[in-house]
Amino acid sequence: QVQFVESGGGLVQPGGSLRLSCAASGFTLAPYAMGWFRQAPGKEREFVAAISASGGSTNYADSVKGRFTISRDNAKNTVYLQMNSLKPEDTAVYYCAAGQISSRVVRGRIDYWGQGTQVTVSS
Repeated sequence: QVQFVESGGGLVQPGGSLRLSCAASGFTLAPYAMGWFRQAPGKEREFVAAISASGGSTNYADSVKGRFTISRDNAKNTVYLQMNSLKPEDTAVYYCAAGQISSRVVRGRIDYWGQGTQVTVSS
């Protein structure tokens, strides 16, 4: 059974940082492109970042470019999202996701979803 365990969410002040982790069990991440999405209250789920299977290529939403960094450690079967300079508008539930290739992940064509972790940016 495929399962993603997301961690690292929480409450942080504006300007602060968080690092999200997504560890897979019953599933090998290595062949898949991986991504992070988020959903704020009352809004649709939106793309945040994607990384190719090899880790050599990344994509970001304009709203997070320069502040967030996606990375992966295939040996640890884990994907990360480093979030810096956080803003209140970054508040959302963050989901990790797996897809066949990065271009499909960016378009939301996802094979497997995680359960999500809450990130709240507030003073």
